[in-house]
Amino acid sequence: MLLTSIDEIAEGGRGLKLMWQIADELSYTRTADDRNCLFVSKNYESESLAPLQNIKQASALNELMKVLNRWDWLDETEQQEELEESPIEKISREFNTDVKVLSDVLKWFDKLESLSIPNDVWLVCQLALAEGFTNAVRHAHKYLPCETPIQLEATVFEGRLEIRIWDCGKPFNFQAKVNEITEAERKKYEVLEDLSDASSLQKLPKNFRDRCLLVAG
Repeated sequence: MLLTSIDEIAEGGRGLKLMWQIADELSYTRTADDRNCLFVSKNYESESLAPLQNIKQASALNELMKVLNRWDWLDETEQQEELEESPIEKISREFNTDVKVLSDVLKWFDKLESLSIPNDVWLVCQLALAEGFTNAVRHAHKYLPCETPIQLEATVFEGRLEIRIWDCGKPFNFQAKVNEITEAERKKYEVLEDLSDASSLQKLPKNFRDRCLLVAG
């Protein structure tokens, strides 16, 4: 049975709402191995990478030659597509279900800090990672042993950073919660638009009207 209670989301839904505002793409899907995967993707502008930037120094010489030979046969468009799809770096690790290890999670994420990721993008993705991990600990794994693993993966492409978080919790109706957040945001903006109409504002109770004027500035 799908979970629909707002109590299943950290901070009354604010954790999911924050990630929803940060991400260019956000999903929460059930995997074939009965886990949930939270996916967060953030796009950014970056300088073009050299064709060989994705090759690790530790690669064997024959692997390097394979890449070079393949690159020579690609036209300019195909070379660009190859660069965009090939990850610059990918890291992964499992952590116990314990909010106290959040500092270790952030240190693990710091492995990507040397890459050319804009600082503002780095900070919001770090925040999304922290929110996603603590949500998994406090809610998806609320009744599970501390030893239950939470798997993390971060992948950097040219102009995109992706984060995946796998938990072992129950299924969750993610789309319903996103729709709820979207509707709440829509209603909020409708109220603000109504406040621009003086006649509508006068119909509101005085105490509520005063608070609205304070919020609207």
